[in-house]
Amino acid sequence: MKIVFFEVFNNEEKILKELLPNNEVFCFEEKLNEENIDKAKDADVVSVFINSKLDKNIIDNLNNLKFIATRSTGFDHIDYKYAESKEIKVSNVPAYGSYTVAEFAFALLLNLSRKIYDAYNNLKEGADFNISSLQGFDLHGKVIGVIGTGKIGKNVIKIAKGFNMKVVAYDLYSDLDFAKENDFEYKDLDEVFSSSDIITLHAPYTKENYHFINKESITKMKKGVYIINTARGELIDTDALIWGLEEKIIAGAGLDVLEGERELKEEFEILSDISKSEKVKDYKILLEDHVLIDMPNVIITPHIAFYSKEAENDIVKTTIENIKSFMSGNLQNLVK
Repeated sequence: MKIVFFEVFNNEEKILKELLPNNEVFCFEEKLNEENIDKAKDADVVSVFINSKLDKNIIDNLNNLKFIATRSTGFDHIDYKYAESKEIKVSNVPAYGSYTVAEFAFALLLNLSRKIYDAYNNLKEGADFNISSLQGFDLHGKVIGVIGTGKIGKNVIKIAKGFNMKVVAYDLYSDLDFAKENDFEYKDLDEVFSSSDIITLHAPYTKENYHFINKESITKMKKGVYIINTARGELIDTDALIWGLEEKIIAGAGLDVLEGERELKEEFEILSDISKSEKVKDYKILLEDHVLIDMPNVIITPHIAFYSKEAENDIVKTTIENIKSFMSGNLQNLVK
């Protein structure tokens, strides 16, 4: 069976080939797109990550394709309904990095609450030991609103309890047993917005929750709220977020994901014919065009909340299991 992997990191190629013996396995660092689609020619299985967009055109050009294995939880980069119409099965990795992402959410929050980046930058750029602009605030006793209480959201709640924070949560499917065990309450969305000092997003991206955080919802928030997003960029209306920051309703934001981040990366890749050092410089220019970059109370990271050794191992393990289950006819983790 011909299996082609795109967006392969670090030492994954060696592991993937070892775990899929007796198959033709090909691995590429780049994302799958129309320009390199020939690399997947005649593939039975294609495996991608979040930056490969498998739309109708890509799927139609993979004539032998039978199975798509995305190495991510989210699958909005795949037209899975169209794939289904062509009897192509699609699997995902439903749970990985649940500790990894939860910990990173607090890394962003602590950077904001204690102005760690500002302190470091002051020292690095000007040997400035003046602390007058670096007063932070305690997490102890603050109200954190957790939107989405799947595996990641639950781990966020456990960490928050370690800081002795008060937790309120919103989820379409409340886990009341977990709430009782961890001494927090589910509230309606408006109450979460109005009562939280910090709001952290851990919901999946669907058409229904596109721009879940918008101007209307921001007007319901407590003045001085902090927003953390390690989920999907499209959950937040960027223009509304900027408005909320400028109006000082939102005191700060920690964002590992941005609305339109795929397009931003594609702009960078247009520069592929120049040197690496020039790429880095031009990527910085592209980022600086995003007004959020210039806001001193906003921290942005390049979608790395999931990226730890442990999470990468989980991704590879589950993806291999998904592919082997397809081969055996006992399919698992199918996208629905």
